[in-house]
Amino acid sequence: MQSRLDMMKTSPEAIKAVFALEQYVQSSGLERRFIHLIKLRASQINGCAYCVDMHVKESRHDGLSEQWINMMCVWRESPVYDARERALLGWVDAVTNIAQTCAPDADYEALKAHFSNEEIAKITVAIGTINVWNRLAVSFRSQHPVDKVSKAA
Repeated sequence: MQSRLDMMKTSPEAIKAVFALEQYVQSSGLERRFIHLIKLRASQINGCAYCVDMHVKESRHDGLSEQWINMMCVWRESPVYDARERALLGWVDAVTNIAQTCAPDADYEALKAHFSNEEIAKITVAIGTINVWNRLAVSFRSQHPVDKVSKAA
């Protein structure tokens, strides 16, 4: 797959605006594990290899377990996630797939049981932000770095 264009070179003002959203998310006060959960899950849903690679590495760097990271794509079937994480995962799925889900009341109510209105607003902005990043990376075929390949024994 060939990269289509480099946003940093093509439209620095546009990418600057997206970075401003990202800076807000990073300084919003949301727990790091929740930011990682949002970014990784939305990137999985959107099929963004560049972002999945980045957010897996960031999650590891911040000490999240391999199992916590690996089970995210099947979170509904895994007991790894606590009630808050599960409510958040449901909301990430609903908002990321909003054209199909219309952000159902049940997912919102589950989120409300664990988060304040202010946290919900910040969470939803974080979900929107990673969806912007995913759409840019997938649309322009951003290539993730390839790590040194190890062979199975």
